Amino acid sequence: MLVTKNLVPGESVYGEKRISIEGGVEGTKTEYRVWNPFRSKLAAGVLGGLDHIYIAPGKKVLYLGAASGTSVSHVADIVGPEGVVYAVEFSPRSGRDLINMAKKRTNVIPIVEDARLPNKYRMLLSTVDVIFADVAQPDQARIVIFNAQSFLKDGGHVIISIKASCIDSTAPPDEVFRAEVDKLKKSQFKPIEQVTLEPYERDHAMVTAVYQRHAQNV
Repeated sequence: MLVTKNLVPGESVYGEKRISIEGGVEGTKTEYRVWNPFRSKLAAGVLGGLDHIYIAPGKKVLYLGAASGTSVSHVADIVGPEGVVYAVEFSPRSGRDLINMAKKRTNVIPIVEDARLPNKYRMLLSTVDVIFADVAQPDQARIVIFNAQSFLKDGGHVIISIKASCIDSTAPPDEVFRAEVDKLKKSQFKPIEQVTLEPYERDHAMVTAVYQRHAQNV
């Protein structure tokens, strides 16, 4: 079971199970939220064997494809009150849910904009440590590269959920994944890990890479 320490004890986001653990001084309780891998690609990646997601307390994360904020809420738990999650979602309907979630999790900055146009939200962001992308677009690699060029620190990391059928439904998934990784390599990224998201998602892979902003050729 995968859990995150609840940033807002007593509050669930999407009906997830909460678990309280007693301990510490004067019988204080710590509350955790169960992170469902069938509802979150990032959770599926962790349970699928990713050694490191580079998201930790105090980190600044740019989350592309935030949807209604299910996964974003867990990322907010992880980075904690000293961290920030910039959550970009294009759909106004999902964006409303995202904004409502961010009213309680004040370390989330909801941005209802198109991730393909990072200049539209440039004024809202500072440099980030990590970019997580789950945008399911044919040009996903290009979207990640554009956002990295605008916001990701040198030596920062990207985590990308790749849905093969969204990029090329006629090619075998392994070929699609390889082609996406090659695009990253040509844009100053050094791939680190790649895992499948089975059994939680079909024909999905998750890739992590480090950004070497000043490298001539990775």
